[in-house]
Amino acid sequence: MTEDWGAILVVDDDAEMRELVHDVLKDRGHQVAMAGGGQEALTLLAEQDCAVVVTDLRMKGMQGTELLAEIRRLYPDIGIILMTAFGSVDNAVEAMKRGASDYLTKPVKNEELVRVVERVIREASLRREVNRLRREVHKEYSFHQIIGKSKPMQEIFDLIRRVADSPTNLLITGESGTGKELVAKAIHYNSDRKDAPFIPVNCAAIPEQLLESELFGHMRGAFTDAKADKRGLFEEAQKGTLFLDEISELPLMLQAKILRAIQEKEIRRVGANKPVAVDVRIIAATNLHLTEEVKAKRFREDLYYRLNVIELRLPPLRERREDIPLLVDSFMKKCAASRGKPIQGVSESALAMLVDYTWPGNVRELENVIERAVTLGRSEKIVPDDFPSTIQGARGDRRVLDDAAERTLPLDEVEKEYILKILEKTGGNKYQAAHALGIDRKTLYRKLAEIEGKPHPEE
Repeated sequence: MTEDWGAILVVDDDAEMRELVHDVLKDRGHQVAMAGGGQEALTLLAEQDCAVVVTDLRMKGMQGTELLAEIRRLYPDIGIILMTAFGSVDNAVEAMKRGASDYLTKPVKNEELVRVVERVIREASLRREVNRLRREVHKEYSFHQIIGKSKPMQEIFDLIRRVADSPTNLLITGESGTGKELVAKAIHYNSDRKDAPFIPVNCAAIPEQLLESELFGHMRGAFTDAKADKRGLFEEAQKGTLFLDEISELPLMLQAKILRAIQEKEIRRVGANKPVAVDVRIIAATNLHLTEEVKAKRFREDLYYRLNVIELRLPPLRERREDIPLLVDSFMKKCAASRGKPIQGVSESALAMLVDYTWPGNVRELENVIERAVTLGRSEKIVPDDFPSTIQGARGDRRVLDDAAERTLPLDEVEKEYILKILEKTGGNKYQAAHALGIDRKTLYRKLAEIEGKPHPEE
């Protein structure tokens, strides 16, 4: 059994024992190196990528426990197996508490040796992969990976730096598609909680009757389908960050329980008698004005103030147009690489069209448009014909406003002409037209009915 990375290093000052372990593992197809002591082992580890070290506990010079401590300090991904005489098992158990992966008692049985070594190799490989992914996640969501050179985004970056290590709860506001979850992740992965979980929850996506169980967990038998105890997302996020997206969608009853969890730092599973202590940082997000929701009695005022200790307002894309070329370049390279397409850039006319567009769906819409253009484009550069009709028509639609101003048309006439112009550009597609106008389809149907002088049609 040969692994994709790393060898096995056998360390023992007893040459006969060292050779025996070497031969058994070599016969099973493993790459095996040997060292006669702790210092020689550390020298080899500096030169060779090892998955597992199998070392004797008692050796001349550096003891196995000392070697264990040094390997753990220098190479935390490596698995360490201690070999010890039967009378020193207590020492081996103590060494495991200090980070050893397992131990073997001498005389070592061949089958047990192979079984333990191969299990520790698998564990070490998994540990290395988890640590690699953690580093990648940290890199991806570090604040400097959020793209923007505009003044509003520089202010966001500065705020992320200042709030990252604070235990304070945060409220991120902004229109849909502005990147609220990305900012929440950047805050988490730049904080002292970065090694603990980041747990996102879309409060609007989970049915109300299931949301309490999802957040707080439940005990077996708490309700019909509760066949076993279940940890909630608060417990899953222990020592980390719980990101509550669309916080305004929380039912009032659950708002009260969230408030208690924040105040008391404990939660109670559905059907439980005892509370569970939690240490969780809350980052909430909404695209609504929570102050208006508070006034309308749809959101608890006390919870609002608990969440809104610090507010980060993310600007819509139309308020930071100078960032559009940077975002376009990033999305284009990422998408072209994933699809293996040799896209070289964006034509000047296409870029001007993107900068001029109002982007009601913000950064998310821009990324989708670039993905579409890269996927469907036939040339080495993205050109206007690669964009949907709503964007292609956006620049020309400004002439409608210029002409209306020249003729001093009343506002309702301007609206009428603009709606009809957008419908023409979208080929009569009301869904696309409503999206381009930044209104829902019901509103568009009502306005069209008014334009035509007809009763509002039922959908």
